[in-house]
Amino acid sequence: MDYTPRELMVVAAAREIRDGEIIFVGMRLPLLGFAVAKEIYAPRAIGIFENGVMRDWPAREAFLTISDPPNVAGSLYCGSVLDVMALLQSGRVDLGFIGGAEVDRFGNLNTHWVEEKGKRIRLPGSGGAADIATMASRCIIIMNHERRRFPPKVHFVTSAGYGNGAHWREQERLSGGGPSRVITSLGIFSFDPVTREMVLSSTHPGVSVEEIQRETGWPLRIQEDLRETDPPSADELAVVRKYDPKGVWTS
Repeated sequence: MDYTPRELMVVAAAREIRDGEIIFVGMRLPLLGFAVAKEIYAPRAIGIFENGVMRDWPAREAFLTISDPPNVAGSLYCGSVLDVMALLQSGRVDLGFIGGAEVDRFGNLNTHWVEEKGKRIRLPGSGGAADIATMASRCIIIMNHERRRFPPKVHFVTSAGYGNGAHWREQERLSGGGPSRVITSLGIFSFDPVTREMVLSSTHPGVSVEEIQRETGWPLRIQEDLRETDPPSADELAVVRKYDPKGVWTS
Protein backbone atom coordinates (compact mmCIF):
# COMPACT_ATOMS: atom_id res chain seq x y z
CA MET A 1 0.00 0.00 0.00
CA ASP A 2 1.46 3.34 -1.04
CA TYR A 3 1.56 6.18 1.47
CA THR A 4 3.77 9.17 2.22
CA PRO A 5 5.87 9.69 5.39
CA ARG A 6 3.54 12.51 6.39
CA GLU A 7 0.49 10.28 6.03
CA LEU A 8 2.18 7.81 8.36
CA MET A 9 2.90 10.64 10.83
CA VAL A 10 -0.77 11.68 10.74
CA VAL A 11 -1.93 8.15 11.43
CA ALA A 12 0.61 7.71 14.24
CA ALA A 13 -0.72 10.90 15.81
CA ALA A 14 -4.32 9.71 15.53
CA ARG A 15 -3.47 6.48 17.33
CA GLU A 16 -2.34 8.50 20.35
CA ILE A 17 -5.75 10.16 20.86
CA ARG A 18 -8.02 8.44 23.37
CA ASP A 19 -11.79 8.49 23.27
CA GLY A 20 -13.40 11.31 25.23
CA GLU A 21 -10.26 13.40 25.51
CA ILE A 22 -10.04 17.19 25.07
CA ILE A 23 -7.38 17.84 22.46
CA PHE A 24 -5.53 21.09 21.71
CA VAL A 25 -5.39 20.36 18.01
CA GLY A 26 -3.08 22.68 16.08
CA MET A 27 -2.85 23.00 12.31
CA ARG A 28 -1.60 20.81 9.49
CA LEU A 29 -0.71 17.23 10.50
CA PRO A 30 -2.29 17.38 14.00
CA LEU A 31 -5.54 18.60 12.44
CA LEU A 32 -5.59 15.58 10.14
CA GLY A 33 -4.66 13.32 13.05
CA PHE A 34 -7.67 14.62 14.94
CA ALA A 35 -9.88 13.83 11.92
CA VAL A 36 -8.60 10.24 11.68
CA ALA A 37 -9.04 9.71 15.43
CA LYS A 38 -12.60 11.06 15.38
CA GLU A 39 -13.68 8.75 12.58
CA ILE A 40 -11.88 5.61 13.80
CA TYR A 41 -10.51 5.68 17.35
CA ALA A 42 -11.98 8.47 19.44
CA PRO A 43 -15.51 9.49 18.35
CA ARG A 44 -16.15 11.37 21.62
CA ALA A 45 -12.95 13.44 21.57
CA ILE A 46 -13.30 17.23 21.53
CA GLY A 47 -10.92 19.45 19.57
CA ILE A 48 -10.07 22.96 20.73
CA PHE A 49 -8.20 25.62 18.82
CA GLU A 50 -6.07 28.53 19.94
CA ASN A 51 -8.56 31.14 18.71
CA GLY A 52 -11.33 29.83 20.99
CA VAL A 53 -13.12 27.46 18.60
CA MET A 54 -14.22 24.09 19.98
CA ARG A 55 -15.38 21.25 17.72
CA ASP A 56 -16.80 17.78 18.20
CA TRP A 57 -16.18 16.93 14.54
CA PRO A 58 -13.55 17.99 11.99
CA ALA A 59 -14.44 20.79 9.59
CA ARG A 60 -16.15 19.61 6.40
CA GLU A 61 -13.89 21.70 4.16
CA ALA A 62 -10.16 22.37 4.14
CA PHE A 63 -8.88 25.56 5.73
CA LEU A 64 -5.49 27.25 6.06
CA THR A 65 -5.89 29.21 9.30
CA ILE A 66 -7.87 28.34 12.42
CA SER A 67 -10.20 31.32 11.97
CA ASP A 68 -11.20 30.45 8.40
CA PRO A 69 -14.99 30.01 7.93
CA PRO A 70 -14.91 26.17 7.58
CA ASN A 71 -13.47 25.84 11.07
CA VAL A 72 -16.07 28.20 12.54
CA ALA A 73 -19.08 26.71 10.74
CA GLY A 74 -20.68 23.90 12.72
CA SER A 75 -18.45 24.39 15.74
CA LEU A 76 -19.66 23.65 19.25
CA TYR A 77 -18.46 27.00 20.56
CA CYS A 78 -16.68 30.12 19.34
CA GLY A 79 -15.08 31.95 22.22
CA SER A 80 -11.73 33.59 22.80
CA VAL A 81 -8.10 32.73 23.38
CA LEU A 82 -8.72 33.24 27.10
CA ASP A 83 -11.42 30.55 27.09
CA VAL A 84 -9.19 27.80 25.76
CA MET A 85 -6.17 28.91 27.78
CA ALA A 86 -8.38 28.74 30.89
CA LEU A 87 -9.05 25.09 30.05
CA LEU A 88 -5.30 24.53 30.00
CA GLN A 89 -4.75 26.37 33.26
CA SER A 90 -7.50 24.39 35.00
CA GLY A 91 -5.94 21.09 33.90
CA ARG A 92 -8.75 20.05 31.58
CA VAL A 93 -6.73 19.60 28.36
CA ASP A 94 -5.68 15.98 28.01
CA LEU A 95 -3.40 16.24 24.99
CA GLY A 96 -1.73 18.96 22.97
CA PHE A 97 0.13 18.73 19.67
CA ILE A 98 3.16 20.98 19.22
CA GLY A 99 6.19 21.28 16.94
CA GLY A 100 9.17 23.51 16.33
CA ALA A 101 12.38 24.23 14.49
CA GLU A 102 14.45 22.26 17.02
CA VAL A 103 13.88 19.59 19.65
CA ASP A 104 16.55 18.26 21.99
CA ARG A 105 17.11 15.00 23.85
CA PHE A 106 14.84 16.07 26.73
CA GLY A 107 11.96 17.19 24.52
CA ASN A 108 12.53 20.95 24.79
CA LEU A 109 11.34 22.84 21.71
CA ASN A 110 12.72 25.97 20.07
CA THR A 111 10.61 28.23 17.87
CA HIS A 112 12.44 31.50 18.64
CA TRP A 113 15.75 31.54 16.78
CA VAL A 114 18.37 29.35 15.15
CA GLU A 115 21.84 30.04 13.82
CA GLU A 116 22.92 29.08 10.32
CA LYS A 117 26.30 29.96 8.76
CA GLY A 118 27.02 32.35 11.60
CA LYS A 119 23.77 34.26 11.13
CA ARG A 120 20.95 34.28 13.67
CA ILE A 121 17.53 33.69 12.10
CA ARG A 122 14.43 34.86 13.96
CA LEU A 123 11.50 32.44 14.04
CA PRO A 124 7.79 33.05 14.76
CA GLY A 125 7.96 32.42 18.50
CA SER A 126 5.64 30.53 20.79
CA GLY A 127 2.03 31.24 19.94
CA GLY A 128 0.20 28.95 22.36
CA ALA A 129 2.84 26.20 22.29
CA ALA A 130 4.57 27.23 25.52
CA ASP A 131 1.23 27.15 27.36
CA ILE A 132 0.37 23.74 25.92
CA ALA A 133 3.81 22.35 26.78
CA THR A 134 3.55 23.70 30.30
CA MET A 135 -0.02 22.80 31.23
CA ALA A 136 -1.48 20.01 29.06
CA SER A 137 -1.64 16.59 30.71
CA ARG A 138 0.62 15.30 27.96
CA CYS A 139 2.03 16.57 24.67
CA ILE A 140 2.97 15.02 21.38
CA ILE A 141 5.69 16.63 19.30
CA ILE A 142 5.46 16.22 15.52
CA MET A 143 8.24 17.31 13.18
CA ASN A 144 10.48 16.34 10.29
CA HIS A 145 13.58 14.45 11.36
CA GLU A 146 16.77 16.25 10.29
CA ARG A 147 20.05 16.47 12.16
CA ARG A 148 19.93 20.28 12.30
CA ARG A 149 16.52 20.03 13.98
CA PHE A 150 17.69 17.47 16.57
CA PRO A 151 20.61 19.10 18.44
CA PRO A 152 21.73 17.87 21.89
CA LYS A 153 20.49 21.18 23.31
CA VAL A 154 18.15 23.66 21.61
CA HIS A 155 19.38 27.21 20.99
CA PHE A 156 16.43 28.59 22.96
CA VAL A 157 13.76 26.88 25.06
CA THR A 158 10.45 28.19 23.75
CA SER A 159 8.31 25.26 24.92
CA ALA A 160 9.57 23.28 27.88
CA GLY A 161 9.93 19.54 27.70
CA TYR A 162 11.86 17.99 30.56
CA GLY A 163 14.46 20.76 30.86
CA ASN A 164 17.74 19.09 31.79
CA GLY A 165 16.07 15.80 32.66
CA ALA A 166 14.97 13.81 35.74
CA HIS A 167 12.83 15.91 38.12
CA TRP A 168 13.21 19.27 36.35
CA ARG A 169 9.50 19.79 35.67
CA GLU A 170 8.61 19.09 39.28
CA GLN A 171 11.32 21.47 40.50
CA GLU A 172 10.00 24.19 38.20
CA ARG A 173 6.42 23.44 39.34
CA LEU A 174 5.07 22.94 35.83
CA SER A 175 1.55 21.60 36.10
CA GLY A 176 1.40 19.53 32.91
CA GLY A 177 2.82 16.10 32.31
CA GLY A 178 5.28 16.99 29.55
CA PRO A 179 5.86 15.31 26.20
CA SER A 180 4.88 11.66 25.88
CA ARG A 181 5.83 11.02 22.25
CA VAL A 182 7.90 12.55 19.48
CA ILE A 183 6.56 11.52 16.07
CA THR A 184 8.98 12.22 13.24
CA SER A 185 9.32 11.43 9.57
CA LEU A 186 11.67 8.55 10.50
CA GLY A 187 10.33 7.05 13.71
CA ILE A 188 8.58 7.44 17.04
CA PHE A 189 10.22 8.27 20.37
CA SER A 190 9.04 7.95 23.95
CA PHE A 191 10.72 9.26 27.12
CA ASP A 192 12.51 7.34 29.85
CA PRO A 193 10.33 7.58 32.98
CA VAL A 194 13.37 8.22 35.23
CA THR A 195 15.90 10.22 33.22
CA ARG A 196 13.30 11.80 30.90
CA GLU A 197 15.62 11.33 27.93
CA MET A 198 14.16 10.62 24.52
CA VAL A 199 14.19 6.92 23.60
CA LEU A 200 13.65 5.48 20.13
CA SER A 201 10.69 3.13 20.41
CA SER A 202 9.65 2.58 16.79
CA THR A 203 11.25 2.88 13.37
CA HIS A 204 9.07 3.59 10.35
CA PRO A 205 8.96 0.90 7.64
CA GLY A 206 12.11 0.94 5.53
CA VAL A 207 14.02 3.17 7.97
CA SER A 208 17.04 1.81 9.85
CA VAL A 209 18.30 2.73 13.30
CA GLU A 210 21.55 3.85 11.64
CA GLU A 211 19.66 6.31 9.43
CA ILE A 212 17.86 7.77 12.44
CA GLN A 213 21.17 8.06 14.33
CA ARG A 214 22.73 9.96 11.42
CA GLU A 215 19.93 12.49 11.60
CA THR A 216 20.11 12.88 15.41
CA GLY A 217 22.64 15.12 17.15
CA TRP A 218 23.24 12.92 20.20
CA PRO A 219 23.84 9.17 20.80
CA LEU A 220 20.47 7.46 20.50
CA ARG A 221 18.94 5.51 23.32
CA ILE A 222 16.99 2.57 21.92
CA GLN A 223 14.09 0.81 23.59
CA GLU A 224 14.75 -2.85 24.29
CA ASP A 225 11.61 -3.97 22.48
CA LEU A 226 12.17 -1.65 19.51
CA ARG A 227 9.51 -2.32 16.90
CA GLU A 228 8.49 -1.18 13.45
CA THR A 229 5.67 1.32 13.17
CA ASP A 230 2.50 -0.26 11.85
CA PRO A 231 1.82 1.16 8.37
CA PRO A 232 -1.46 2.99 7.77
CA SER A 233 -4.44 0.76 7.18
CA ALA A 234 -6.73 1.27 4.21
CA ASP A 235 -9.35 2.81 6.51
CA GLU A 236 -6.85 5.21 8.08
CA LEU A 237 -5.52 6.32 4.69
CA ALA A 238 -9.05 6.83 3.38
CA VAL A 239 -9.79 9.30 6.18
CA VAL A 240 -6.49 11.15 5.72
CA ARG A 241 -7.22 11.57 2.02
CA LYS A 242 -10.83 12.50 2.66
CA TYR A 243 -9.69 15.53 4.65
CA ASP A 244 -6.59 16.28 2.55
CA PRO A 245 -7.70 15.21 -0.93
CA LYS A 246 -5.09 17.29 -2.76
CA GLY A 247 -2.22 16.31 -0.46
CA VAL A 248 -1.68 19.91 0.65
CA TRP A 249 -0.29 18.81 4.04
CA THR A 250 0.72 15.22 3.37
CA SER A 251 2.26 15.03 -0.11
